[in-house]
Amino acid sequence: MPNIIVERNFDPPLTMEELQDMDERIKRCLNIYKVRWIRSFLATDRRRMICEYEAADTASVRNLQREADARFDHVWPGDVLGEQ
Repeated sequence: MPNIIVERNFDPPLTMEELQDMDERIKRCLNIYKVRWIRSFLATDRRRMICEYEAADTASVRNLQREADARFDHVWPGDVLGEQ
């Protein structure tokens, strides 16, 4: 399955409570859209986040984000470079 990247920006910075709430909402929707979460990176200033998923297509990931009411800026397919 392709790797799908989700970019998020937060202003004001994301709080721990908001992060936990978003995580729970997304987890509840993963199976519905047949998406697997791989990993996420949160900037130390909590203003930017990149999440990596495995899914059949970008539409599945976009729909999951909308269903989970998780803000996002961009969703795009990507390839892993370097060591795996």
